[in-house]
Amino acid sequence: MIAWVLISNALFFYELITLSSNQALSSDFDFISAFGANLVVGVSAGLIGGLITVNLMEYWLRRHAFWKALLLIIVIYTITAIAISFLGAAYLASENFELPMWHQEVIEEAGFIFGSWIFLKNFVIWLFIVLATLVVLMINDKYGPGVFPDYLRGKYFHPKREERIFMFADIKNATGIAEILGEQKYFNFLKDFFKDITPAIVQSRGEIYQYVGDEIVVSWKMNKGLKNNRALLCFFEMRSLIQGKKELYLEKYGEIPEFKVGLHYGQVMVGELGQVKREIAFSGDVLNTTSRIQAKCNDLGVDILASVAFGNILGELPNGLHQHPLGSQILKGKAEELELVTFRYEN
Repeated sequence: MIAWVLISNALFFYELITLSSNQALSSDFDFISAFGANLVVGVSAGLIGGLITVNLMEYWLRRHAFWKALLLIIVIYTITAIAISFLGAAYLASENFELPMWHQEVIEEAGFIFGSWIFLKNFVIWLFIVLATLVVLMINDKYGPGVFPDYLRGKYFHPKREERIFMFADIKNATGIAEILGEQKYFNFLKDFFKDITPAIVQSRGEIYQYVGDEIVVSWKMNKGLKNNRALLCFFEMRSLIQGKKELYLEKYGEIPEFKVGLHYGQVMVGELGQVKREIAFSGDVLNTTSRIQAKCNDLGVDILASVAFGNILGELPNGLHQHPLGSQILKGKAEELELVTFRYEN
């Protein structure tokens, strides 16, 4: 909504400066009324288009064949453009006539907007803005929140070293649940699980690196993950979200997804990989170690495990949340033992 209001005002002032420099403004031009009408149009476009229309359009693109989705988008956009244009024209006529917007004379005057070149020009310009918005949203979905801006800046065209926090989250007893539910139902089970925990990841400023079967890998830049202990608290928020929907899971699947996570941090190489299909990839021992930490949860009977190194860089924990050392542990495939800790809320 904010972006569209800014675009609307930028277009308004561009046209105003162009007309003024060419001495094309009439003597009865009222800047306040014109700017007010533009603001009404911009805010209306942001509210109706940004919050409703674009979400609906994105849903259609996911649910329908492309040609059908495109046809639906054009229809709903045309209806929205007519409504918003009429609203802006009615506001301007109301200011000029000093009459309420619902007055018959104001409504008749506002109707003339649809026979002008201004409506056609704005219709075409905003059609491109809407389509560009959809493209950006779809690409952002592809790369994940926070990754697309870095990709646009070309940050990862060449490999670079970064220090990051990683979390591996894995559903408990996934094989047993899959056998009970069957392939199709289990796939939907995973789909719902990943969808339901995503708000916790987004709110913690995490970046979803990849989905691997019933496992999800999340990454944080150090400053974002450590601020307010976001990376750690993400697990508890994910668990809270699933618990809030346990009745729905029981009704739909007869199973509630329980999961375990491993947390660790360290240096990785990050860059763009692939030729036909490109993606931003991480490489480094920290990923393997985090995966092994998560796999150790079952042996130690806990839902969250982290390296002592990760526990030591955390800030002050929230009231009731405590860190418990579990000593040095042997991780599968690792020559050296690693000190691990777990976290739990206690009264």
